[in-house]
Amino acid sequence: MNNWLTICNITDIAPNTGVCAKVGEKQVAIFFHKRTDALYAISNYDPIGKANVLSRGIIGSIGDQLCVASPLYKQHFDLQTGTCLEDPSVHIDVYKVRQNSGLVQIHQ
Repeated sequence: MNNWLTICNITDIAPNTGVCAKVGEKQVAIFFHKRTDALYAISNYDPIGKANVLSRGIIGSIGDQLCVASPLYKQHFDLQTGTCLEDPSVHIDVYKVRQNSGLVQIHQ
């Protein structure tokens, strides 16, 4: 069964930045990490700031954890697990994402 939704071309995402896409009723933040040539997809909703803003966050790493800093209160969310590094009791959704023939796709 093909449950992959094409979002955009990989060239539409500037390296080391994020974009937002509506997938069903949810907003998903998609990031392209150039150094590892990897895509990450998380909820765009910041549960601490209570706004859809994570796609505008800055990606980086803390130790070995690749994360995005919320543009509101600067909490860091792990791009692989969705866990807030400052408060591990807070989690956001993580989505399967892939690059397929130059297209960025989210698993539904």
